[in-house]
Amino acid sequence: MDSPLKRNGEELGRGIRCVGRVTGGKGESRGKLGPLCEILEGEDFGVVLGGWNNKHPGMSKYAGEEVLVVKRSLLEELGMFDGMKAEGVDDAVSVLLSEGNHFFMDRAEAEDDPSHKQLIPYCVFKCGDRVLHYTRGKAGGENRLHAKLSVGVGGHINPVDMGEGRKGAAAYYAAVQRELDEELEIACDYEMRIIGLLNDDSNPVGQVHLGVVHLVELESDEVSSKEDALTDLSWATLEELNGDLHARLETWSQHCVAYLAKE
Repeated sequence: MDSPLKRNGEELGRGIRCVGRVTGGKGESRGKLGPLCEILEGEDFGVVLGGWNNKHPGMSKYAGEEVLVVKRSLLEELGMFDGMKAEGVDDAVSVLLSEGNHFFMDRAEAEDDPSHKQLIPYCVFKCGDRVLHYTRGKAGGENRLHAKLSVGVGGHINPVDMGEGRKGAAAYYAAVQRELDEELEIACDYEMRIIGLLNDDSNPVGQVHLGVVHLVELESDEVSSKEDALTDLSWATLEELNGDLHARLETWSQHCVAYLAKE
């Protein structure tokens, strides 16, 4: 399939910046959605931020949910690190998203198994010199992060979102786009690119997760939340996030704002 990128049925062309929800198209989009991005028209992929219990509150905590993981040993082969790593990120992401290097695992097992890392898209929104932040609500699927301040929007990738058995980079990048569509109302144009990986083994949450940081640069601050898991959306400068607000940020967000302040 080689259809053009579209928005609401309007043809946008190939390889241009992302404008709202993107469907259709196939090809390289480095610096837009990410390296080796391939999006197929009519296919829906995605990630679930809040977990199974948001839609089925009567179920047990994970209710058999499966999440996309990579082996810790693969990360070690690529070069283990602590914090946020930007150097060589395109090559590392290509390896992580190569078929055979990732697979689905029962989330209940994955949450207690540091020999695997759950792959989490972590999208940071920037408008000029300000960064979007929010408070994680109780509707979110990760109890250990509730009430924390965060600058990252993202979640677990589940098999239900992969669509007709699609795998690899195409499924991942389309999942990221669907996550944005589901969690936020974005009323402006934006560009997105991967800027780093996040790893933090200093706490139980970080030990079983690996973040892929996407920087989303917005043309305006016309953004609102669609989900209870994202509350109190607001904007702050990097100086404010690295200052008075820093202690309230979850660890991954602390790493991100420290990195962005050095750019």
